[in-house]
Amino acid sequence: LHCSESLLTLLNDILDFSKIEAGRLEISNCEFDPTSLIEGVGEILSPQADGKNLLLSTFIDPRIPALVTGDPLRLRQILLNLGGNALKFTNQGSVTIRADLINHFDDKAAICFSIVDTGIGIPESSLERLFEPFVQVDGSISRRYGGTGLGLSISKRLIELLGGTIGVESTVNRGST
Repeated sequence: LHCSESLLTLLNDILDFSKIEAGRLEISNCEFDPTSLIEGVGEILSPQADGKNLLLSTFIDPRIPALVTGDPLRLRQILLNLGGNALKFTNQGSVTIRADLINHFDDKAAICFSIVDTGIGIPESSLERLFEPFVQVDGSISRRYGGTGLGLSISKRLIELLGGTIGVESTVNRGST
């Protein structure tokens, strides 16, 4: 089962990457409930956290509007990717999926979605190329943990298509945001 899931993930990553590169990935724009989306991502990732005895939590800023407009499927894809990475590289402690209101003016809301973990962290020298396609921070770590080296690149490009930005803060052996 694990091999078939890995193969399916690889195929989906390659398809998404190809669509993005070809300018053929469609972004929807509809109303959705960000609280339900964040909690749903937490529910999906919960078995992975439980399997490693990690605390998985969600935080949704209560000032965030009940409905926002955007692409909930792509946002879910991004959060699942980033949350899955955080769980993969965290051996003890916790992972938190957060949504914080940055700004709210008239009918526009700027929200910062973040994943905070207590994992292995990323060396500062690797942060610059972290979101490049097919790049993994450390070959020996990628062999141990698996992965295609496409997830972060796809997430970055999706976030840019949605009009946002992505960044990372990390300390080795302390975790990442």
